[in-house]
Amino acid sequence: MANREELGIIRGARAGDAVCQLALGKLYLFGGASLPLSVPTALHWLNRAALQQQDEAWMLIGANIPFEHAQHCVPAVLPWYERAYDAGVEQAGMVLAQLVLQPAAPHDMSHLHNKARQALDAAAQTGSPEALWLLAHLSGGRPSASAATPSPAGAPAPPPRPSARQPWRADNAVVAAQYALLEKLWPEDHVAFLQQAQPLLRQLLAAAPADAEAARLADWPLTPQQVTLLARCAELLERHDGDPELRHCRELAAHGGERNAQLALGLWFARMDGDGKRQSNGIAAVNFKRAIRWLTLAGEQGLAEAWFALSRIYLKPEFSQRCVAEAQAYLERAAEMGHCGAQLECGMYAWRNRRADQHSDVRAAYWLQKAAAQGCDEAETALARIVAAPKESGWIASIVACLTRELLESQPLLAARLELATLFGLSRAEALLLDVKAADQGHCLVVDIRASYGRSKRRLVLLRTARERQALDRIVRLFEEVDSGPDGLEGNYRQRLYRLKTWLPAVGDGEGDLLAA
Repeated sequence: MANREELGIIRGARAGDAVCQLALGKLYLFGGASLPLSVPTALHWLNRAALQQQDEAWMLIGANIPFEHAQHCVPAVLPWYERAYDAGVEQAGMVLAQLVLQPAAPHDMSHLHNKARQALDAAAQTGSPEALWLLAHLSGGRPSASAATPSPAGAPAPPPRPSARQPWRADNAVVAAQYALLEKLWPEDHVAFLQQAQPLLRQLLAAAPADAEAARLADWPLTPQQVTLLARCAELLERHDGDPELRHCRELAAHGGERNAQLALGLWFARMDGDGKRQSNGIAAVNFKRAIRWLTLAGEQGLAEAWFALSRIYLKPEFSQRCVAEAQAYLERAAEMGHCGAQLECGMYAWRNRRADQHSDVRAAYWLQKAAAQGCDEAETALARIVAAPKESGWIASIVACLTRELLESQPLLAARLELATLFGLSRAEALLLDVKAADQGHCLVVDIRASYGRSKRRLVLLRTARERQALDRIVRLFEEVDSGPDGLEGNYRQRLYRLKTWLPAVGDGEGDLLAA
């Protein structure tokens, strides 16, 4: 609801006061204390203020009201955009061009065409996507009239048309506008993108070397826009099996350094998909050497899928240089870069090798936890088998009820061990004997007290929440300067049990249970 001051402005604006109309338009344009931001309402009041010779009103219209709102009241607002453009407001010139040069514009705007085209060219030179998009529609893919006009005496001649040996470059406003239009179409409509890209693609392929592998591409450089165009067209043409332009586009984009095209080309030479499964489509004879080359280039540009594909190649029996160690190295590199399938396989591989290395279960839990975080159900299932969920420790319940601040401050190490038992479901023996510094593995807690308590078993407890991680960090810092061995400050297991009993005399009937080993 409008406040008292805004109500006064509204009454004055409705009564025809130009100053109040300007103020009300600014409130709706930028938002007031209680009035909502509304561009159409702002345009209404600013237009009324401009009709009463309020110069700030038409300046605000030209600088802040976009074409989407101005197109609904062209005759009323067109003079304000022209006046604002003449005053040096660049945004007003862009909207003026959109209003005058649009296909549905009235015919009585012919006197503004030259000024609108001048504003459009100026906006296109600054790289405005809207200007380039409109310029592409106006040109229809053909050179502008100014491009066909002979150069005056003394002026440099226009660049020659591209030949078969000369690379085609996007060095004119029409082609730049077409690329801007394609950039706008790509996320919205792939069918329209491919239709619009066909003329540019065919012109580019006609000037390109027939064999990109054998040709010297240093003599045929590609611009980043052309590389992106080739890669995107190859991605869309892949859906049409047997398209003759597909491989040519993909090879040119790969030679231009586009990593997704390099990945696709490497998989094509290996005749497999991203999971390593054999594909029927691809090169007639598998060429692992060329596949490894392109996949390595794609991996070096940050594609984890490329390293994972390389690990599949080095495991293939038909590959003459088959090497399990090389495959594992590539697999771990893909896992480190976040590849879910590689993380799952690294975790399962480490779990299978746990008999050879007792710390393999820690690595297995690490990779499986990473894969499970990405939604991998198989990793979650395997993780449930490897790492048991923490159990509730009934023995700690009666003790926690007796803890006071004085007790906690008198025995900080013992209090920290009880906190660990509460957080991670440790038994009495595990809580009292755990080497806290060695147990912390970052992602999990290794509970292993077999050296001091033979009846126990080694197990892992995952750290799943930030609260657990923060508590463990605090407790580890507490034990950094403490020797937790049987001959250290805390003593052996029996001594720790006795200290727990004498520390909590109020536990009562639970004392006998505390001493039970």
